[in-house]
Amino acid sequence: MKFRKILSVIAAAAVAVSLAACGGNGGGTTADNNSGGASADNGGSTGGSSIYRTLDEIKEAGSLKIGVFSDKNPFGYVDNNGEYQGYDVYFARRLAEDLGTELELVSVEAANRVEFLETGKVDIILANFTVTAERAEKVDFALPYMKVALGVVSPDSAVITSAEELNGKSLIVVKGTTAETYFTDNYPDVKLVKFDEYNEAYSALQDGRGDAFSTDNTEVLAWAMQNPGFTVGVESLGSIDTIAPAVTKGNETLLNWINDEITALAGESFFHADYDATLASVYGDAVDKENLVVEGGAV
Repeated sequence: MKFRKILSVIAAAAVAVSLAACGGNGGGTTADNNSGGASADNGGSTGGSSIYRTLDEIKEAGSLKIGVFSDKNPFGYVDNNGEYQGYDVYFARRLAEDLGTELELVSVEAANRVEFLETGKVDIILANFTVTAERAEKVDFALPYMKVALGVVSPDSAVITSAEELNGKSLIVVKGTTAETYFTDNYPDVKLVKFDEYNEAYSALQDGRGDAFSTDNTEVLAWAMQNPGFTVGVESLGSIDTIAPAVTKGNETLLNWINDEITALAGESFFHADYDATLASVYGDAVDKENLVVEGGAV
């Protein structure tokens, strides 16, 4: 795969994209797949049904709730020992450490990330959350920490090399992802086979219940490298996007703190260290981290 070249193109294009939406081992970790929401007495309100905890309230409670994936290796997943790992999780641990609180990791699915913020089940979403204008109407994004586009992975026996080849065929997607939106809007002749979880989607691809699977190109590349018999035939599709933390709409104190934190972490090249700790062993020489990592929110 010539993924390094593709990411170089992405990086160059991303410099021209201005997004208005613009870790460490500290903090205890609790795996909680069904964390309850905050009550109106415990958080601020945006004036609607959205409920959140301010920065001071989180500090007072002594626990920071961050939503992450549990099945999206290598960005957020649970390992064989039952521990959360991945690029997003590494960052989450550093946030809790620097805030001086315990860390409560809450497993989320792509389709319920906004809901978990709107109902106060989490304070922050760090689940490979791509910044889009539609999502920015419902949540507040902090500064970005990664660049991404879409990719398509398919069996070696019938590699899909363009989106047009999927017309009349079945494409597996995860509900609530940018891949679902992109193909719905641009390729109505592609039959979408939708799943709630990434593990379900990959199992469907392996079982032949779809001709291909589309999600972030960084992820399908990692999966294909770990699963012989599959190829990322479409390595860059759609717009050049960024991944960023998100908080409940209107939670300015927490948003400002995260932005200050991301800016400060650039001084130690934190996200380069995060890449080295969580992604380097997966990608090897296939990806140039300089074309994936974003430091200090500067795309």
